[in-house]
Amino acid sequence: MKYKIVDLFAGPGGLGEGFASYKGDASFEIAVSAEMEESAHRTLTLRSFFRHIKGDQKALAAYYDFCHSAEAPHPGTKIPSAWKDAQAEANKLTLGVPEDNARLDELIVKAGLQEEETVLIGGPPCQAYSLVGRSRNRGKEDYVAEDDHRHFLYREYLRILDTTRPAVFVMENVKGILSSKVNGKLVFHDILRDLAEPGKALGRPDGLRYTIHSLVSPVNFKAGMEPDFIDANAFIIEAEKYGIPQARHRVILLGVREELNYDGRHMLSKSDPLTVDQAIFSLPQLRSRLSTEDTDDHWRFVVQELAKKLQVDAEAKGLDQLALRLRGEAIKLGLTLETGALRYHHAKLPESPSRLVDWVKDERLEVWLNHESRSHMASDLGRYFYAAVFGLLNRRTPKGHLDFPLAGLAPEHKNWESGKFIDRFRVQLHNLPSTTVTSHIAKDGHYFIHPDPSQCRSLTVREAARLQTFPDNYFFQGNRTQQYHQVGNAVPALLANQIAGVVSAVLSQKKQAN
Repeated sequence: MKYKIVDLFAGPGGLGEGFASYKGDASFEIAVSAEMEESAHRTLTLRSFFRHIKGDQKALAAYYDFCHSAEAPHPGTKIPSAWKDAQAEANKLTLGVPEDNARLDELIVKAGLQEEETVLIGGPPCQAYSLVGRSRNRGKEDYVAEDDHRHFLYREYLRILDTTRPAVFVMENVKGILSSKVNGKLVFHDILRDLAEPGKALGRPDGLRYTIHSLVSPVNFKAGMEPDFIDANAFIIEAEKYGIPQARHRVILLGVREELNYDGRHMLSKSDPLTVDQAIFSLPQLRSRLSTEDTDDHWRFVVQELAKKLQVDAEAKGLDQLALRLRGEAIKLGLTLETGALRYHHAKLPESPSRLVDWVKDERLEVWLNHESRSHMASDLGRYFYAAVFGLLNRRTPKGHLDFPLAGLAPEHKNWESGKFIDRFRVQLHNLPSTTVTSHIAKDGHYFIHPDPSQCRSLTVREAARLQTFPDNYFFQGNRTQQYHQVGNAVPALLANQIAGVVSAVLSQKKQAN
């Protein structure tokens, strides 16, 4: 049975990719997707094109040519019919703007969706709900939560839920949504009530009801229940417990039409955790770039001098174990001189197959996509090298000024020793899942330092994409900052694929009941 997907607030398409790639009792085809940000929309459209040309060798050759060379023509110019289909599917729309809402309604009508064969997915923007966003908002003198339209963008999702009346919906958001308040009331409680009866919430009761299920617990919420008695934490998915190499904790709701009488028996299956090493060690090693005078010789001179000073200071302070490790890792500096645009098979994939490897690899690729190191100030390279060595030695990331005792490591912040910058420089650890990949990775990379000291840099877009389980042939568009934003804001594609499996099981149960 093939089900049509409506994907709202789609970003670069992580949630949609998981559903569209699912192979099981049910299959899913994206009918309409909507994203407001221009570069994410470009990525979304290109990926839609890739799905539309599956099996067409001539069209695939055009896609890979585009991936492999900046001089190759855009594949849409070579295969205009498939590009037209992709553009019809992936739409640049800002939900909440009247004309874009009207356009979305037109597209949904044109798609000819059948209620019982439709699935709605998406994650309304989370800035107003996230703990970081709320902390930032508190610093604004004129900020009023009740006036922040981002708190209510979920109502655009709600409107389409009531319009399409899908058999199932999936809604994703940050964990902070559970504690966010407007007018002194918990936003999440109102969202549960509204999703359970979308028509009633919109002021036009129509009898449509959904039961909201957790994907990891038997907890559910039905119309008429009191949210105060629900364990809201039961709706949090800790991605690292489900084969994702990242400690990403998100609220994901599964809504099922009440008349389907779904009993909540299907949930995500836990699996062994994957580490940063397992996710990114197969990528070619790159050196960092320098903001000025970016040559191999100058880079080698800069980092080796920084490493030598750290080693000497560690010895002077009697930190013998640290000094020894700094010396050992400094020997490797200068051996890794590539900066990007490397052939796909430059390094071996992991020898033991895993679901992640099978999911991400693509033998048709000739170069690594979006895998280029970015420029860093010379003053940061010593901190990156030190943080990575500290991680190897202590099996944790350095926290706060006390873990940066050597000369030259303290940044020029007046309150560096106040405790406010405890996570200012965070190295990802070889033997653990990464910390949450967020859009903040686009800023400076300090929170996403590569665990290998010899590379002396932050993660590339492709490495972040690996942690987010995007296939290696997923080509992110826009400038590098935009690419990082897209990756950081997405749902891990492989987690979405597992959620699609649960949805397939729910829909198969419905079919058997009929």
